[in-house]
This record gives sequence, C-alpha cells and structure tokens, in this order.
Amino acid sequence: MAKSPRYTADHAAAGLDAKFPEIETWPNQFPGYEIVVDDPEFTSVCPKTGLPDFGELCIRYVPDKLCLELKSLKEYLLAYRNLGIFQENVVNRVLEDVVRWAKPVWAEVKGEFRPRGGISTTVVARWPRGRAVGCGMRGARGRSRRRRQWRPGSM
Repeated sequence: MAKSPRYTADHAAAGLDAKFPEIETWPNQFPGYEIVVDDPEFTSVCPKTGLPDFGELCIRYVPDKLCLELKSLKEYLLAYRNLGIFQENVVNRVLEDVVRWAKPVWAEVKGEFRPRGGISTTVVARWPRGRAVGCGMRGARGRSRRRRQWRPGSM
C-alpha cells in the first residue's frame, strides 16, 4: 500500500500568493554603501502544523536609486505573523519583494529560525541569484566569524 505524502504541493506553496503591504521607498542620496536591517522578533506559522515559527531576519542590501522605508518594511514583515508559510519560502519571498521595491545593486536575506523539535534552520537567499558572500559569515560589528583553519607551519 502506497503511503500518502505528509507534505503536499499545497503545503509547499502555502503563503506564496498572499497579498502583502507595499514596501515604500525613498530616493537614495549616496552611492556605494550597505544597509543592514535586523528583525530579531520575526514570526510566521508552519502551514502544516499551525505552530508558530520564531526567528531573526537579516536583510542586507546595497541601494542603487532607492532605499527601503523602515516603517513600511516593519508593517510588511508583521504581515507574516499569522501566515502559514514555510521558513524557506519566507526568506525567498522577502528577498523577491525587497528586490521588487528597492531594485538594489545586490541584496541578501538571511533567516535564522529557532529550534522546534530540536532542529533549527538557517536559510540564506541572495540577489542576483547565486551570489556567494553575505551576512552568514559576519558578526554584529561586521567582523568575520570564520575561524582560521590551522595549517602546518602557520604558527
């Protein structure tokens, strides 16, 4: 007897077609700098179980002509609070919306979700897609967290 899937295509797509508030922007006045926005109290809901997901979102981008207006960004992120959506989809949807509204030089969204059942999840999405560096290797003050690997003769 074939076992029915626990997660369906409906679960996988849950929340992706939700309507969100507009993220307002304002004209950038300077070139070549980076903006980091942290939301340490991000919440959404698992579309399968209905249980809350808690995490921290880090949005990093280099603005081109527009910057994200923070109050509208906060309202946008609050719209996820009762939405059933997978954590991976949260991060990718936020990235797509940041890119759509701000049209940055590059952007990255990192979601670090609290453990549930003993497992935590970190999801990083970058634009342009495939970008290889980001907030995953940076501490709060921008210093690299990466430890130097010991090599013979390096001391």
